[in-house]
Amino acid sequence: MYDYIIVGAGSAGCVLANRLSADSDVKVLLLEAGPPDDALEIHAPAALNRLFQTNYDWNYRTVPQRHAGGRPIYWPRGRTLGGSSSTNAMIYIRGNRHDYQTWRDDYGCTGWTYPDLLPYFLRAEDNSRGTSAYHGTGGPLSVTDTPHRSTANRAFIEAAAAQGAPRNEDFNGPRQDGVGWYQVTQRKGRRWSAADAYLHPAKSRPNLTVKTSALATSIKIEDARATGVTYLHDGELLTDRAEAEVIVCGGAINSPQLLMLSGIGPADHLTSVGIDVITDSPSVGANLSDHPAVPVIWSTPGLKSLWEQAGPAGAVRWQLTHRGPLTSNVSESGGFVATSHGLGGPDLQWHVLPAEFRDEGLADPARRAMTVLVTLVDVASRGRIKLRSADPRHRVAIDPGYLSDPDGRDTNTLLTGVKMAREIATARSMARVCTTELAPGPHLTRDADLTTYIRQSVATLYHPVGTCAMGGSARRGSVVDPELRVRGVANLRVVDASVMPAVPRGNTNAPTIAIAERAADLIAGRAPLAPLDPADEADFLVAAAGGLG
Repeated sequence: MYDYIIVGAGSAGCVLANRLSADSDVKVLLLEAGPPDDALEIHAPAALNRLFQTNYDWNYRTVPQRHAGGRPIYWPRGRTLGGSSSTNAMIYIRGNRHDYQTWRDDYGCTGWTYPDLLPYFLRAEDNSRGTSAYHGTGGPLSVTDTPHRSTANRAFIEAAAAQGAPRNEDFNGPRQDGVGWYQVTQRKGRRWSAADAYLHPAKSRPNLTVKTSALATSIKIEDARATGVTYLHDGELLTDRAEAEVIVCGGAINSPQLLMLSGIGPADHLTSVGIDVITDSPSVGANLSDHPAVPVIWSTPGLKSLWEQAGPAGAVRWQLTHRGPLTSNVSESGGFVATSHGLGGPDLQWHVLPAEFRDEGLADPARRAMTVLVTLVDVASRGRIKLRSADPRHRVAIDPGYLSDPDGRDTNTLLTGVKMAREIATARSMARVCTTELAPGPHLTRDADLTTYIRQSVATLYHPVGTCAMGGSARRGSVVDPELRVRGVANLRVVDASVMPAVPRGNTNAPTIAIAERAADLIAGRAPLAPLDPADEADFLVAAAGGLG
């Protein structure tokens, strides 16, 4: 018997395992479907693509995308301790203030504005730049400047600035737009995942049990109350009971899957796959949103590729010193831009790679090239997760609905972004290192041809959210309430990126961790940290003096 059972040891699950087990009177069970995070490639930052389609990756594919060339699109998701924080590009971005105001104003998510979440970003963070109005130190999550800075990435920053983009030293500071170097979740040249930050420091606690290779098959529900979890472990079907709560932290794909397998979801859909309906919740699996990205690629024959630099000698150097090219997070620099006036925030993000990005990141990036991933961060299109079977081992049908918004805004914004990337490349610093445009290719000049290229090459930026969306009232179609409690079933919560009602402007790992930090207080019955706004100097002085706890 446990007090809490947490399903999924990804970013949110690791945070909750640490924070809840800090109370020695509480017994916590953490279930993870994947193996331990012991692969060398997890810890060497630049080796992240070596984790694709391995045992550490769920290796999903979407259903064929009608508006993206009829292609199924590869979706890697972390399947190990730390989840996708053990396999991602480590970029630390919180999103835009406007995103969280929208959560409250448009979706009724009281308690989730930017000032509400900032204390949790600060509590989580150990930033190498030190304490400031926007950054914290002493938290579990190590955040640092990019330790390796490639010539191609530097050339992009200089070129974009020459074209009028403001330089931005801190995308998590008072303004988000501009170009610069990203901060990353690393420590001393190693990836610093949520497992490193939260789980491993707590694993010796006698009241915390962690089981890997444990695939949750259903939530046990009695009298509309979650009482435990059934799971497959080493070929055996087991059930453990939770006295207080079951907390689902599987992410935007696995969390709605587990709810539906347990009878919580759209009644007609559950019935169609032979699952008894416990709670008719039509929005479970709906509202799926992701950041689509389109590569613009140039040949850089005079620059050694990152993979040339990180060859055998680079690997030995990293193993001995944790320095050198293998400390690169691959997408070292970038930035944000609004393509038109009157937007609440930027609608495009640049991810700049000193390497070629082809075939959704699966192709060998051996050629000397650089890529700008034009990434849409204000997304209108929505999709859905559906079950294919009542068997929990079967993969769900993932339909992100890329570029499906009826007015074509998503496609048009990406088209504008491709043109902007091309224009940036004409500036001296990039023109000096870039020769041939490899993609889309200089022969594509008409909007219709570029639009076809966008549809044929769009890929995920690995940020699915929204499939168990929170909201302030059931009429809004929300799956969970603003305390992340599943509507219609007591003692059951969802805590992960699936509860985001809309995808933030930027990489989603930092917001997921902040959500879990706040959820830990809600679950434990503690009053949430007081809202904090850097515009209020008095608030900052309290925080700097240790008022965040």
